[in-house]
Amino acid sequence: MHNRMFFAMLCFLVSLWWPRPVIAASDDWYTDGRFAPTVRVKLILVNSEGIDRQQCPIVVKRSTMPVVNFISDNLVVVDPLLHGATGEEKEPEPGVQVRSSPEEINGHYLPFQLDDIDQDGMWDELFFMTDIKANESKTIYLYLSYDTKSRSGAFPHQTHAEIGRYGKHYVPWWESKSMGWKLWFLDSVDMYGKRIPKLVANHENTLGLSGHSHPRDYGNDIMWVSDTFGASAVCLIEEPENVENVSRPRFSPTKDKGPLYDTRFAHHVIANGPLRSIIRTDLMNWQTGKGEYELRQHYTAYAGKSYSTCKVQYTKFLPEDNDIELGVGMRKIMDEYKTYQQGGTIISNGKDMDLWDINKTLKEGEKYIVAWEAIALVVRDEYKPRYQAIDAYGGNHLLRIPVTEELGYEFMMLSGWSEGYVNSTEQQFQDYVLKTAREYNSPVKVTGFTVERR
Repeated sequence: MHNRMFFAMLCFLVSLWWPRPVIAASDDWYTDGRFAPTVRVKLILVNSEGIDRQQCPIVVKRSTMPVVNFISDNLVVVDPLLHGATGEEKEPEPGVQVRSSPEEINGHYLPFQLDDIDQDGMWDELFFMTDIKANESKTIYLYLSYDTKSRSGAFPHQTHAEIGRYGKHYVPWWESKSMGWKLWFLDSVDMYGKRIPKLVANHENTLGLSGHSHPRDYGNDIMWVSDTFGASAVCLIEEPENVENVSRPRFSPTKDKGPLYDTRFAHHVIANGPLRSIIRTDLMNWQTGKGEYELRQHYTAYAGKSYSTCKVQYTKFLPEDNDIELGVGMRKIMDEYKTYQQGGTIISNGKDMDLWDINKTLKEGEKYIVAWEAIALVVRDEYKPRYQAIDAYGGNHLLRIPVTEELGYEFMMLSGWSEGYVNSTEQQFQDYVLKTAREYNSPVKVTGFTVERR
């Protein structure tokens, strides 16, 4: 009896130790050496458009997740169809940690970030990027377990955001390696282009570099904003019969009368890489003479993209009349020679632009001429934008938007120039804008949300 019990116990212990066969049909869990998670959330990404998307931004909101009580260190995002690392990958730059491992099985990890949008200490959005084919449904797994290799946070940054004292006031910056934006004019976006893939805002701020005269590899400021809408600016149309007289936060009736009376601006860094960086700007005490308003904007830069998006949300909306429209516009690019407009998409092309020394203080021959440059603006179709050209404020392209129930809307700004390393011709840029606008109007849907345990 005792021998039989001993033999049974021995068999049980051996079964725990002895390697078990891999069952390909069901044992598809991701492992990486000692990292062997037992809980995961299965997501299904659905691309309903007939176009392939490269490095498509994916946002998973916490409100849709079945499990929310975790932090970055307890999450690994995995594409099960990607191959694990070969062990032969090199460090991208000296000193940069290699996050790849030759021990990966059943997929490969994706860089990601958990962003606290409302700044309450709890993540609100999971963000990552992935390729997805036309009309494809794609599976992504979120593995919830402590990652002993700390892969959750060691990704070189492809975007950057910061607020620095630049000139005589604090300026918010956000950028990818191909294009950058800043709010030198508080409500009108200025932009700068890159000649090589490089993040430069921190250097410009800390070194006090001029965007028009710093080293060539840092790129260049490629827009004059002045009183125009710049690369983008919000407005209100309080007199529909007189669109030239739009209301703008920077040009209120109390302009230059001090912060007790004039519009006030406050800026915050909400997220800073690696894949996206977000600046929040709050506009307060905006009094137009026909109403009182406050609003919040979230400007976002994305890894590998030549565009920035913006979400607008009015937090105070007290017009004197109901006959009012929302608006967003951009300037007619300097030396504009061609405009494309279809629905909520506008492209403004300029050529042979003198971007150097607007005050004409340089010696003869020191001008800097850019052969071609373009900017674009896209408002999602769901907001029913209507196009309007206006001559006021130096000449601008305007999109009029009916007041929405949620008192908000979203738009995208894009830019390219002849000295950029991407989208450096008129046709390349137009193709990029139209494809991106199509993706923007039909974002990938995130479904599934199935919790699985091993």
